[in-house]
Amino acid sequence: IFVLIGYYLLTPAKKLPIYNPADVNPKLVDPDVKHIRSKHQIADFKLINQNGDTITQNNYKDKIYVADFFFTRCQTICPIMSTNMGDLQDYYENDPEVMLLSHSVTPVIDSISVLRAYADKREIKDGKWHLVTGDKKHIYELARKSYFAVLDEGDGGLQDFIHTEQFILVDKKRQIRGFYDGTSKDEIQRIIKDIEILRKE
Repeated sequence: IFVLIGYYLLTPAKKLPIYNPADVNPKLVDPDVKHIRSKHQIADFKLINQNGDTITQNNYKDKIYVADFFFTRCQTICPIMSTNMGDLQDYYENDPEVMLLSHSVTPVIDSISVLRAYADKREIKDGKWHLVTGDKKHIYELARKSYFAVLDEGDGGLQDFIHTEQFILVDKKRQIRGFYDGTSKDEIQRIIKDIEILRKE
């Protein structure tokens, strides 16, 4: 018994890495931030959700959340990603500590009414999972400079287009703690395990 207690006390608790721009595949990182090696946080943001409400970083204050990038007309990876994000929503339905955030990459098309219809179709729960639209350059800058979600370069202009399966896990300090394939059920289980690790930090 004493051996087991000693082993438990001496074994360090598992921790998730904290991802900074210098830790990530350089192709995923905007050149302006590639040099940053510490203290990276998701930048402040101001977007509009499926109810027409303004959503900022303050809505996610002291929350663990999973973010992704999608568009409502997508017929390839997005439906799978939305189903998997829905599984996370159901798992954490009664847990106010965990939230979800999906950014539209076609914000001109994905108006508030379009997002509302999509949310209804997907049985998205208001307050738990925000679908957000807004200024395209702002969203694309978040993808490239904050979340490191895409392998291509661009400026958020008319011809720029993001399409990625990445789910990103963000902690209560707005730090990135994990990247996952949002089309994989196994990866969803890994997210759940990693969130439990974050709770213990």
